[in-house]
Amino acid sequence: MASSSPVPNSSRGASSGPASIQTESQKSASPARRSRPPRPNYKHIHRFPLPVDVHPLPPLIPHNPLSIVSVLLSYLTYLIAPPKQHVYEAYFDSATSSVHVTDPKAIRALWEMGFFGKGNLSRSEPSWLEREKKRRGLLGGTTSEEVTRQRRTERRELKMDRARMEKLAIQERLKAEAAARQGDNLSVEQPSQSPSADTSAEKFSLRKAKEARLLDSQRSITQNGEARPSNTPGEQISNGSGKTVRFSPVVQAKEFISDSAILQLPEVIAEEDKAGGAEEEPILQNEEHLHLSNEEAFFLAYGLGALTILDDTREAVITISTLLPLFCQHADFPPRDSSSEMKPDDTFLISYVVYHHFRSLGWVVRSGVKFGVDYLLYNRGPVFSHAEFAVVVVPSYVDSYWSETEERRKHCEKQVSRSWWWLHCVNRVQAQVKKSLVVCYVEVPPPASYDLDEPSENDIGRLLARYQVREMVVRRWVPNRTRD
Repeated sequence: MASSSPVPNSSRGASSGPASIQTESQKSASPARRSRPPRPNYKHIHRFPLPVDVHPLPPLIPHNPLSIVSVLLSYLTYLIAPPKQHVYEAYFDSATSSVHVTDPKAIRALWEMGFFGKGNLSRSEPSWLEREKKRRGLLGGTTSEEVTRQRRTERRELKMDRARMEKLAIQERLKAEAAARQGDNLSVEQPSQSPSADTSAEKFSLRKAKEARLLDSQRSITQNGEARPSNTPGEQISNGSGKTVRFSPVVQAKEFISDSAILQLPEVIAEEDKAGGAEEEPILQNEEHLHLSNEEAFFLAYGLGALTILDDTREAVITISTLLPLFCQHADFPPRDSSSEMKPDDTFLISYVVYHHFRSLGWVVRSGVKFGVDYLLYNRGPVFSHAEFAVVVVPSYVDSYWSETEERRKHCEKQVSRSWWWLHCVNRVQAQVKKSLVVCYVEVPPPASYDLDEPSENDIGRLLARYQVREMVVRRWVPNRTRD
């Protein structure tokens, strides 16, 4: 009696073999990801929020008498040998109406502890020396400016690829339409669009494709090391898109010099290497200084006591009582005369009150001129996250003193007047960059001479205490999202 033994199902094993081979081939064919350079430890670099030395006392435990003794000993130690606060130096430049810091240690300290200032040769962080060393091959790694430049290059290449794909799609569609008109049995799915929209999209895509092709040709010429033929001054050059460009002799000479220098750079380096490098490269000096705004400088000098500001000669120290009228004079352009009196609605006073207000709340305040506002508020700093709020400063005249005469009322209307177009434009810009717009109203007090009991202008603390700040968040109303 024959018994039929079950046949093992080999289809699973047979299918698993090629599948495993295919996955291994796909893994081997997939390009390896580039290893990113290690990111700096920003938490450790910017661990101090302000350039102030803090000496904490030991904890006080009421039921432990030893803790009381340790606190008393700490107080006695600080009384006998008080700790010294490190004070940095800067100088006021009357030509630019700003404060400059030239000491490298002070530059790093003010940037790392509070993000004060801006490098005059950098976008934000003073990193010109590192970029120059890396350009000369003396330093490795990447800087923030190089990362930004790389991102912009990648974004530009993505746009070029998209334009190239749009051009190919248009060509395929035109071929299909031509074949359909000739009577071929080809079924082509056409998107439901109006002829005007198709024509405009095709023109836009073709223009982008032409620009991408032109950039690709220029890049290939540069990579192959082929120098462009020099054209005589005034000669017309065709860019491949039907347009001709005529360069002036000055521009063409500059362009030829720059291109020849770039193309001949490897040969020059090779010749220098063969010669043995007889001449050593000179020591690179830092040509960058830290640019402080007047509000930042006054906050460091008056609010924290961590900055000493010198005059133009860099010999005499400017006192705080003299520094405030000086900044008020240079808040306008051209600067006012030194004999002019300080007004309660001075531009510097209004802006500094807002700056001091948000700094005292723990925000990192930076200039907002890039987005059309007065200030940007960061939670921890620019290296950690983007700014969350954009602040617009508006003076407010609510005191009865400003409405007593017709001249004062006209002055107040001129200072406060803002159009709805301005508000819509600023609000739209902040919505595009995902920031919340904050309108900060500063209540301007009457002049000190109006109330006899008010302090004089020399007492800066009591003078600034007369101002009040009101904040109002403005959001853009979108009908699709706001249906309440």
